[in-house]
Amino acid sequence: MLLALLVLALLAAALMAPLALRAVRSQRERRARRARRRAERRELRDPGRERRAEQRARELLRSCVNAEEWAMYRDLGFIRVAGCLQAEGPHGLSAGRRRFRGADLGQGGANARPGGRGGSEPAYAYLIYPHKPIVAYVPRTGRLLSEYCVEFPDLVEAISDNRLPDSDDVLAKWMALTADERRLISDANMHLPGRQIDPDRVRRDLWRLREWERLRRGPDAPVARGR
Repeated sequence: MLLALLVLALLAAALMAPLALRAVRSQRERRARRARRRAERRELRDPGRERRAEQRARELLRSCVNAEEWAMYRDLGFIRVAGCLQAEGPHGLSAGRRRFRGADLGQGGANARPGGRGGSEPAYAYLIYPHKPIVAYVPRTGRLLSEYCVEFPDLVEAISDNRLPDSDDVLAKWMALTADERRLISDANMHLPGRQIDPDRVRRDLWRLREWERLRRGPDAPVARGR
């Protein structure tokens, strides 16, 4: 009888051993996951982590854009980029998008550029905000044209949740827009002004930009017209 019980106990132990091993492994994995989550939470609670990432991003942005664009971003929080598409402007990229009217483009025509002959303005330009759509507008009239929604995820997790630091987001948009404006505008989701950014805010920013440029030209320059 005792021998039979011993045999049964050995069989039961042999059958239970794999289950026990799996349970131990599972417990170890749960402990490891909890430890990783605690480490991640400690990392996210670091109040200087996001600030350090943004500081690195600002230094990179400053090294890539020109002096005026950097000063604009530093002082105003956005960068203006002149449009460079020929004749049709950004809305002429596809038949389904309306084209600029001649009155909107102004006398400079679609080929006008900032700092060109006679100090002509560009036919259209963009404002690049961090983590906001790119806004197209007409510098001569201040007319808002459209918003272009583009997103550049943080593939190296500089901060968290795949969100780039503000200055890195601005730099990514600036690089894409200046390298291949047509492609960026074609691939972006286009909306009418006001979809994500308050038009009054953009108009205030355009006034701030004109005033900022006036002050950089000198105190005797004409006062910017605003709302």
